[in-house]
Formats: sequence, C-alpha cells, structure tokens
Amino acid sequence: MSRVAVVTGAASGIGLGVARRFAAEGKRVALLDRQAEAAERAAAELRAQGAAAVACEVDVADWSAVSGAFARVRAELGPVGILVTCAGVESFDPVLGITRETWDRIIAVNLTGTFTCVQAALPDMIDAGWGRIVTISSSSAQSGAPHMAHYSASKGGVIGLTKALARELARAGITVNSIPPSLVDTPMARDAEARGLVSVDAMAAMVPLGRAGTPDDIAAACSFLCSDDGSYITGQIIGVNGGMYI
Repeated sequence: MSRVAVVTGAASGIGLGVARRFAAEGKRVALLDRQAEAAERAAAELRAQGAAAVACEVDVADWSAVSGAFARVRAELGPVGILVTCAGVESFDPVLGITRETWDRIIAVNLTGTFTCVQAALPDMIDAGWGRIVTISSSSAQSGAPHMAHYSASKGGVIGLTKALARELARAGITVNSIPPSLVDTPMARDAEARGLVSVDAMAAMVPLGRAGTPDDIAAACSFLCSDDGSYITGQIIGVNGGMYI
C-alpha cells in the first residue's frame, strides 16, 4: 500500500508543490492549512487526477487542532509515514519594532508548529519502524537577514530541532532533514513584493543560478529525502537555494 504523506502549509506555495509531487508518485496525501477553501480546492485537484487526498483546516500553532487533524488523517488515509512541514509565516520589522504579539505568533507557527506536527506524526512512524520527516527552514537562519530577527530565529530553531530529532530517532528507522530555501517564487513572496518589502525579480538576478526557486525545486528534494533512496541521509541541512547560500 502507498505511504501516507502529511504536508503542512499545503494550500499554496512550497507546500502545494510538495503535495502535488507526492500525489504524482502515488502517495496518499493530507493537505493541512489554515486556508480551508484553498486546501480543499488543492485536494480536489489531486483527487481528480486519481490521487487519494484529504484537506484539513488547521492552524499548526493550535496543539488541539493539530491532534484532531492527524486523527482524521489516520482515519481516512491510514498511518502517517511521511511529514513535510511547510507551514510558516513571516514578517519584516526592525528589531525595535517587533511586538510581543508578532514575536510570539512567528515562533508559535514556525517553530512550535513544526514540533507539534512532528510529535503528532511520530507514533505511526515508530510503530512502523520507518519514517521520513523534512522540515522547511530558511537560508535566513543560516546567513541572518535584516528586519527578520524573529523569522530568522524561528527558522534557526527549526534547524536545531531537526538535528536533535535526527539524533534521537535514527535507531527507530526515522530520518529527519531540513531544507532551507532562499528565494522561492511563491504567493507569500509575491505578497511581500506587493507590499513593497522585496522585489522577487531583483532578488532573482542576484541568485548565482540566475532565477528564483520554484515550489517544484523544493518538492524534488523532498521527494528524494522521503524515498527509500534517502535512507542514509539524516540530520542534514540540504540547501536548495540556487547558490545564494553556500
């Protein structure tokens, strides 16, 4: 039977790209996202192509909502074997302008939300003696970024969490790796552009490979890390960034 893959932040951007890739490979896919209608449209698209897919409305910062979503996934698709945590929020604020509310929200979604989803998925993986977890972090956690202290800190936490989990779960047959993208052309990036915060095209010109990344670029790396061929890779930070961070 095909494996069950849970993808958070799957209604758009990187998460949607990963969900589509997994569905094309024959995996049963659960699309978790705060945007219920968009997630359901994405799931319906995958079902129309013959895939088994369900959408769950969930804010990953809500522990009880995460637990409920995973219970539904198990009931409708089966035990979880793969988890890719793409859900995330960002903000651009000078350090003195970061409010407590903004800090807490970014940490709650990007870092705590990642942990909560991992914790919810682990019982199935431990029972099976097999599991694949990929966290989506950010190159800003590696290089730092002005006006993104809160975001960089949250994603740096994701990298540290990934390494700790990889050490702890290796003997259980579970690999845990992180992909820290740089510039990826997603709705979130275009929204920041519309607010005058970044220019996707201008930043793309700075990428050594000469273009912005795409969700498909990230999905391809996730596909390999979550396959049997990726069984000897764990605790690694796989930079899919066009050479922006080396």
